[in-house]
Amino acid sequence: MIDIKEIRENKDKVTRQLAKKAFSINLDYLLEIDNERLRLIQEVDSLRTKRNEAAKSRDIDKGRETKEKLEKAERALSAVEEEFKTVLYRVPNPPLEDVPVGDETHNKVLKIVGELPKFKFTPKDHVEIGEDLGIIDIPRAAKVSGTRFAYLKGDGVLLELALVNYAFRKLSQKGFVPVLPPAMIKQEITEGLGYWQAGGNENYYLVRNADVYADEEGLGLYLIGTGEHSVVPMHKDEVFEASDLPKKYAAFSPCFRLEAGSYGKDTHGILRVHQFDKVEMVAFVKGEDDEKVRGEMLTLVEEIMGDLKLPYQVVKLASGDLSFPAAQTTDIETWIPSQEKYRETHSISTTTDFQAKRLNIKYAQGANKDFVHILNGTAIALGRTIIAILENYQQEDGSVAVPEVLREYLSKDVISRG
Repeated sequence: MIDIKEIRENKDKVTRQLAKKAFSINLDYLLEIDNERLRLIQEVDSLRTKRNEAAKSRDIDKGRETKEKLEKAERALSAVEEEFKTVLYRVPNPPLEDVPVGDETHNKVLKIVGELPKFKFTPKDHVEIGEDLGIIDIPRAAKVSGTRFAYLKGDGVLLELALVNYAFRKLSQKGFVPVLPPAMIKQEITEGLGYWQAGGNENYYLVRNADVYADEEGLGLYLIGTGEHSVVPMHKDEVFEASDLPKKYAAFSPCFRLEAGSYGKDTHGILRVHQFDKVEMVAFVKGEDDEKVRGEMLTLVEEIMGDLKLPYQVVKLASGDLSFPAAQTTDIETWIPSQEKYRETHSISTTTDFQAKRLNIKYAQGANKDFVHILNGTAIALGRTIIAILENYQQEDGSVAVPEVLREYLSKDVISRG
């Protein structure tokens, strides 16, 4: 949540920042509501003082009259505060100054790492490889669940678990606390996270069925689109000690997405499915440590890519390609031979103190309290990483070499049929 004080004092600057995200909102209307809210707060405070004075003087008539005015003012204030919150929550997190301006065509490639594989045979895509090896089954998943689902079987399952075990060993060594989070969250939590505000981001929209999944109040629950959706609000309404920061978590979870609007090669195989698994990093940090810890997370992901020996490129997203709460995002895109292009497999973002203000997550340093900055980043998107391994490590006989770093977990060097 952006600070209303910042909007009051720098409306034109905030408007320009939001325009970089290709986002337009009437800040004048927000400020009008804010002015009315402040006026009503003063009126309510004044009437409460008069009510107390009437009680002390035992002036029954004045007390009754003041009480009626106070109740009316409090109702008006409650309505205005609700409208104020609704409109303020529609304002996205402005991008940081170093973010390239423009839509996704202005994303900036920072570096390219690794050599692309050279095959002496005609390479297959991951679906053909997986079906030939008996480790991916899409037709039977379609029979059971519909389109954009898949079964992983046999060594496909063992490969995913090898990646998970490898990731948790590495992340634990870097100070990340392993977490298995809930896969459903309350609607109020989605509002605090901000991914679905003002129409939402379709890539992160959550599957919801209020008739089947209902909380204790009878409201619908949302399936998480990534582990951060239930890990970030773990500390809602809490205060960290400064000495406890940075607080870092590594979450393994299923993820559920509608993936509306996807088409073509994106819907082929397991690249864009409605359900997949992921290991996600979340860090709560002091504002002054945001850039440092974000850099450490990027370095860690690059180490993972180096361990897996997969070719990749690092991309800084342009302002128009950022999610609603993100102020800066850096992607890692991995080479997918069948598509002859790099595809996103990792994202590392800062939401600055935007989500912390909406979820009321602070840290204390002496007598002072301030909102934390919240970072998130993909450690391993398991489905897409499996795609990259199958395609980059495929061999002429149809088998797939296991990346050396995973062999101890998988207990084999090659995945082959039978």
